[in-house]
Amino acid sequence: MLSSILRRTSCPQGPIISRPWSGSARPALTRAAGTAPRQQAQIVDAEMGPSNTTASQADNIPHRPPPPPSPPLSKPAATTIPRDREEFWRKVPVWEKVSAEEFLSYRWSIANTVQGTAKLLKFLQAVVPEQVPLDRSGQMQTREEFIKDVLDGVTAATMAIRMTPYILGRVDWSDPRHDPIVRQFLPMKSLMLPDHPKLALDSLHETADSPVKGLVHRYTDKALFLPTSVCPTYCMFCTRSYAVGADTDTVTKASLKPTRRRWEEAFAYIESRPELQDIVVSGGDSYYLQPEQLTLIGERLIDMPNIKRFRFASKGLAVAPSRVLDESDGWVNALIDISNKAKKAGKAMAWHTHFNHPGEISWISSDASQKLFEAGVMVRNQTVLLRGINDDVATMSNLIRQLADNNITPYYVYQCDMVEKIEHLRTPLQTILDLEAKIRGSIAGFMMPSFVVDLPGGGGKRLACSFQSYDRRTGISRYMAPAVTGRDKDNKVYEYFDPVDSLPGYSPADDTKVAV
Repeated sequence: MLSSILRRTSCPQGPIISRPWSGSARPALTRAAGTAPRQQAQIVDAEMGPSNTTASQADNIPHRPPPPPSPPLSKPAATTIPRDREEFWRKVPVWEKVSAEEFLSYRWSIANTVQGTAKLLKFLQAVVPEQVPLDRSGQMQTREEFIKDVLDGVTAATMAIRMTPYILGRVDWSDPRHDPIVRQFLPMKSLMLPDHPKLALDSLHETADSPVKGLVHRYTDKALFLPTSVCPTYCMFCTRSYAVGADTDTVTKASLKPTRRRWEEAFAYIESRPELQDIVVSGGDSYYLQPEQLTLIGERLIDMPNIKRFRFASKGLAVAPSRVLDESDGWVNALIDISNKAKKAGKAMAWHTHFNHPGEISWISSDASQKLFEAGVMVRNQTVLLRGINDDVATMSNLIRQLADNNITPYYVYQCDMVEKIEHLRTPLQTILDLEAKIRGSIAGFMMPSFVVDLPGGGGKRLACSFQSYDRRTGISRYMAPAVTGRDKDNKVYEYFDPVDSLPGYSPADDTKVAV
């Protein structure tokens, strides 16, 4: 059964660790007969991928010497590994003999990242027990039934599969169906609910707010720069599912290839707008920038007189923290160097990361956070509220406290965006309102995150509690965003819609009930 499933699924591209710039387009993908129709994103570009640089690609290569070659894996990745640290990854059968030195190597992590259907199938067959819990009543399902559920979910999902060894090592594989990490990154078809009719592939209208490709300018003084569309681990609920990652069976991605020409257009726009003072460098994920690319972007922003603040957005600290500790990798050194240069220039640089559950935090991420803290790098966290994962007071409070204990500022808790194929992960607005009300006052105010809604249609972030109206019967909340203007946004009313299955009177038999 599983072999037949594998034959009819597609496999995303391999790991990207080679060159600082990509110069050639990936060959067009062909589709097998009978597969679901793709949605075509508004911008089509090839995803960064390994290839050989030629003379015709010279405009894609930065004018700086290449980094020195990485040392062999036999050289320790970190200076000191305390003997009392739990080697939790050894609980995963395929890594039971992996040493701490190997596991902390970022090169080893890249080489052992699980991506694409073939690798996912092989990994799951090796780590999932013969029987796993199907529900809390004690009913069980076979390994093959669980894996088929996941592969069917992969076929329906908008995001490709890529998971690092670190995040896979934090999973309780004895009960994968209910594990909070599995539920974020591995789609299960049986859990999916029908999409809400009001959602959209690009729910925040980022493409419409992009004056140049890969740059979103929505707020007056802030812009979002997207230098790449690759991440170390892909989240099922990604708001940028229209662009991030490899093509899937349902979506052809508006991939943002990291070419110098596109970057220069973005830099020119930023420099031409004196009102811009704050830049978020995201993607994708800035963890997938080479150290020299990180340096290039940071130095350009520091040199711009109008830019006062900038942040690099990366989930890396939550899904691949060993890179921060790996002395053979230059990414964190480049980040620290840019942080120091920004301070000398009187500007602020920060790393915005993305933890969603306390189970993602280990001694490795704590050591990495301590290293960044000692180096003076400001780290803030942005959490997404997810049903069945972190939507209770105990879990969210625990996460906030652990972040604070690791000197990571809890910055935002987002209401989950209205994106496709993740309706089972969204909560009604009332959940985030109740969480904030119950948690506020239990932790120091300067460590209390803002609970926000990123408004569908491009209204930007608003405090969840700042709605103009909220009708629990229909599930419609309405917001105003006075600071977001232009493109017919003046005095616009934005609406967020609760999941249909959370509305009063809903029954599973009614898949078409819609709040209007």
